[in-house]
Amino acid sequence: MQVTEHIHALKIPFRLSPRFVYVYLIYGEKICLIDSGILSSEEQIFEYIKKTGRDPAEITLLVQTHSHPDHIGASAEIKRFSGCRVAIHREEKQWIENIDLQFRERPTGTFYSFVKSAVEVDMVIRDGDHLDLGAGQMLKVIHTPGHSRGMISLWFAEEGALFSGDAIPVKGGVPIYADVLESIKSIRKLKQIEGVKVLLSSWNDPALGDRTYEGMDEGLRYFQNLHEILRKRIAASPSLAIKELCARVLKDLGLPETFLNPNVVASIEAHLKEMRHQDLLKVSS
Repeated sequence: MQVTEHIHALKIPFRLSPRFVYVYLIYGEKICLIDSGILSSEEQIFEYIKKTGRDPAEITLLVQTHSHPDHIGASAEIKRFSGCRVAIHREEKQWIENIDLQFRERPTGTFYSFVKSAVEVDMVIRDGDHLDLGAGQMLKVIHTPGHSRGMISLWFAEEGALFSGDAIPVKGGVPIYADVLESIKSIRKLKQIEGVKVLLSSWNDPALGDRTYEGMDEGLRYFQNLHEILRKRIAASPSLAIKELCARVLKDLGLPETFLNPNVVASIEAHLKEMRHQDLLKVSS
């Protein structure tokens, strides 16, 4: 789907799951790909590029918003085919270059069905860097930790497009983040950008116009809503074991217990560390 003059969005469905992830293409002199989706997503990406009159071999830069398996699954194959450079924040480098280490430190049941090959990083990027895409096109790197330590967002000022990766949770979505206060600070950082016309998230359909900043506000409310649910659960049943507590919180969020996994538990634990605070949005303001 073409979103702006130069940006195209591809929705990559997960196997045997209602969930999905977006990857994005920026067309210019060459092609910049933002994230690669899950294992074998290169087939869908390459097919789309060909249908739009371009060549997959034109991919010269693959920017990873972070190193989680649903974002790096096809990266090794895309790099092998196109010879593109792979760029990622330094805090994510170890996990994309050593997926077995990532699995040991952040295990999920679907891990190896989403990614099977590590990929070597060519460019370590940091907050404030500018990636030159040629012909005057530039991407500004914004470090937005919380979902992961090295999570980045990307600002494409030419078209007022903000690629937020997994930095902004979606109403009704599964809670997956490592640090709730850092997540809130990161969204506030993104809200300070003026002129956002398009918000391009990994978890949600592209948002245009007023919906861009509304999406950021909704993300902030997501954290506080979960925090309030958790505080009520603990007040009602202070001796609940962590897994049972997480299962009940998921139910309160309208999510099935089948979504309960170590990463959801880690997200709830991030809130438990902040239980002394009643309003997280005031703490991070």
